[in-house]
Amino acid sequence: MLKKGLKPIVLLTFINILGFALLYFTPSPCAYNTRFLYIGAILCAINIVVYCILNYGKLGDVYLFLLVTILVTIGVVMILRLDYKNPANPESGGENQILFYIGGLLIFFMTYIVTRFLKNLDKLVWLYVFLIVGLFLFTLIVGKRINGATNWIKIGPITLQPSEFIKILYILSLSCFMNNEYDELHYLHGKFLGIEKRDVAITAFTYMCIGFFVLQGELGTAVLFLMIHFTVVFMLRPSWRNILINLIIVAAAVFALVILVKMGKFSHIQNRITGWLNPYDDPFNAGYDMVRSLSAIASGGYFGVGLWEGLSVNIAAIKSDFIFAAICEELGIFAGVAIIMIYFLFAYRGVKIAITTKNDFYKTLAILTTVMFAYQTFIIVGGVIKLIPLTGITLPFVSAGGSSLLSSYISMGILVAISSMDKRRI
Repeated sequence: MLKKGLKPIVLLTFINILGFALLYFTPSPCAYNTRFLYIGAILCAINIVVYCILNYGKLGDVYLFLLVTILVTIGVVMILRLDYKNPANPESGGENQILFYIGGLLIFFMTYIVTRFLKNLDKLVWLYVFLIVGLFLFTLIVGKRINGATNWIKIGPITLQPSEFIKILYILSLSCFMNNEYDELHYLHGKFLGIEKRDVAITAFTYMCIGFFVLQGELGTAVLFLMIHFTVVFMLRPSWRNILINLIIVAAAVFALVILVKMGKFSHIQNRITGWLNPYDDPFNAGYDMVRSLSAIASGGYFGVGLWEGLSVNIAAIKSDFIFAAICEELGIFAGVAIIMIYFLFAYRGVKIAITTKNDFYKTLAILTTVMFAYQTFIIVGGVIKLIPLTGITLPFVSAGGSSLLSSYISMGILVAISSMDKRRI
C-alpha cells in the first residue's frame, strides 16, 4: 500500500507516462521518436521533485500544483505534437515549453518566498503603480508590433509580453488600495461626489491601465482588467453610485471604440469582430481561424479523432490562442470539458484559500488572483468556441508562450504562499 502522501504523485506520474506514451506509440510518421521520451522523463522527474518539496516541506496547498501540472502535461504533449505540422522540419516548441516550465518553477519558489516572508507587500502600492506605468511606457516606446498590437518587447533572442506581468502588479495594487487604512489627513480619506475617494482612485487607476492597452491595441488584456475591476466594484466594495458611474464610463468607452473602428482605426479588432459574427461569410480571410476552430471541435466528437489525425494544425496560432481547439479535435470534447473542470477545481481551491486567510490584504490578493485565472480561461475558451470575440489571451499553463507561463507561476506562487499563512498569525 502506498502512503497517503505518495498517491497523488504516483497518479500524476501515470498520467504523464500515458500522455507521452501516446505520442511515442501512436502510428504516425513521427512514431517512436525518442525526443518524446526524453522530454517526458524530464517532466516526470521535475514533477516528482517539486511535489516532494511542497508536500513534505508542508509549504502550502499542494493540490494547486497537482492541478496545474496536469494542465502543463496536456499542453506539452499537444505542443510536441503540433511541432510536427511539417514532419520533415519539426519545430522546437516542446523543448522551449519545458525550459519555460523550469523557469516558471524557479520563479514560483522565488514568489513563494517573497509573498510568505516579506511583511510589507501591502505598503508598496506606489512601487507597483510606478512599475506598471514604467512597463506601459517602455512597451509603447520600444515595443514590437505583432498582429496589430504593440505588446511585445524583444531583447536579443528573448521576446517578452509585459502585459502578462502588469496584470500581477495590477492585482497587487488593487489589494493595497482596498485594504490600506487612511487617516483623516490623507488625500484618499473621505468621499468625492458621494463615492469613497479610494474607490475613485481605483477606478481612475484601472481606466488609466485600460487606456494604455487601447494605445497598444491590446484589447484582450484590457477586457480582463475591466472584468477584474468590476469584481472589485460589485463584490468587494459595493456602492450603487460607483457601479452606475462605472457602467456609464464603459458604455461611453464602447461607443467611442465603435466610432474609431468605423473610422478605420484598430482594423485587426474589426477583423476579429467580423470573423466572430459572420465567420462563414469570409471563410478564407477574416473568418478563417474561427471556421477552422469550430470545424476542429465538431470533427473531434466526444473522444477525438486521435493524436496526429487532426487538421487544425493549419490555424496560424494553433499553439497559443487555438490550442483548446486542437485538444478538442484530437482528444475529444470530453478532454476539453476535463480541462475546464480542472480550472473549476483550481478556482475552488483559490476561493477556499481566500476564505480561510485572516489577513484582509492577502484575502483580497488571493481572490483577485483566482478570478484573474477564471476570467482569462473564460475569455480564451469563449473566443475559441465563438461565444465571445476572440482575443490574444492565452490559456493558462496550456498554451505555448514563455511570458504567459512565467506569469501564471508567479500567480500560483502567490496563492500557495497565502495558503500556508493560516499556520501562523499574520
